[in-house]
Amino acid sequence: MRNFKQLFVCFFTAITFYACQQDTYLIEKEEEGVTDPEKTDVVGFYLLNEGNMGSNMATVDYMDFTTGTYNRNIYATVNPTMVKELGDVGNDIKIYGNKLYAVINVSNFIEVMDARTAKHLGTIPLENGRYITFANGKAYASSYAGPVTIDPKAPLGKVVEIDTINLSVTRQVTVGYQPEELEVVGNNLYVANSGGYRVPEYDKTVSVIDLSTFKETKKIDVEVNLHRLKKDADGDLYVTSRGDYYNVPSNLYVLDSKTYQIKKKFDIPVSNFTIVDNKLYYYSNEFSYTTFEYTKTYGVIDTKTEQVINKTLVNDPVINEIETPYGIAINPQTKDLFLTDVGNYVSMGYIYCFDKNGAFKWKTAAGNIPAHFAFVYK
Repeated sequence: MRNFKQLFVCFFTAITFYACQQDTYLIEKEEEGVTDPEKTDVVGFYLLNEGNMGSNMATVDYMDFTTGTYNRNIYATVNPTMVKELGDVGNDIKIYGNKLYAVINVSNFIEVMDARTAKHLGTIPLENGRYITFANGKAYASSYAGPVTIDPKAPLGKVVEIDTINLSVTRQVTVGYQPEELEVVGNNLYVANSGGYRVPEYDKTVSVIDLSTFKETKKIDVEVNLHRLKKDADGDLYVTSRGDYYNVPSNLYVLDSKTYQIKKKFDIPVSNFTIVDNKLYYYSNEFSYTTFEYTKTYGVIDTKTEQVINKTLVNDPVINEIETPYGIAINPQTKDLFLTDVGNYVSMGYIYCFDKNGAFKWKTAAGNIPAHFAFVYK
């Protein structure tokens, strides 16, 4: 979900949504052939469409590589006895074992589905849930632990541990303010804290949680308003700061998970990224309250050398059609690149696919605010 840097944009968008409903509609279950079939160990992906806050429009799509078919809004069809839509703001989606987990932020739960069919298996209550990760048979999910509102007195956030067999919360720990993405390295869980509700008093720390005791053992100072956090093959942590949207710019940092020290500050804005085979693929759509404008950039970083090796993702001019980049993913086998475009956040978005050489392959309509990917293996 977008950070509250865009509160102004959210309010404007909400007004526009209700004023323009004749142009905005929920796509019923649809199938569209978009490309030739592929036969690899990666058979498809789920795409979680966030849906605009307050609209109850979170949906799940499925791209079937074995048939080349894109399937929109599959949840309602697979689960005819459930509420038609998933809920309010789909914030993260991941597969662990044979289960598919979707964090539904404003609706305060995690939807658990069968990873092969998307059939409903259960729900896990979680107030203002954000992101989820997994290790050793457990799920770990971050939570703002309070209502969705800008508040200088917003409470500290938390991380919950979930048993992936019975889908129950087994432990929880208090972390920093408004925690976001999280990763497990060794016996530690690392959590990026944003403090986004407490603007301008942002948090600037990464919490370190010992998984044996499930207690916070350390906070690492990085920069204000942290968001993305992902590990590379060596266990180093790449962490993004959104900045303060005025004088502190967005930035990307590398943390050494062994020494807890900042290894590198890249001095580049990064909104979202993914790491595959020692390469970090990123984009930035940096917002400034000074200019009320967004600035788009793309690039690739070699995580072994920690150097920017390309200041674009693809050379195909089709990428310039993307108005508002949002979701990003790389097929771990074919290395195809997927980017989503949320446009004005009100209309239905699009997904673009480029091959490993940067050539445009296909584009299709998705749901409202297409955002989060989960690849499915054989």
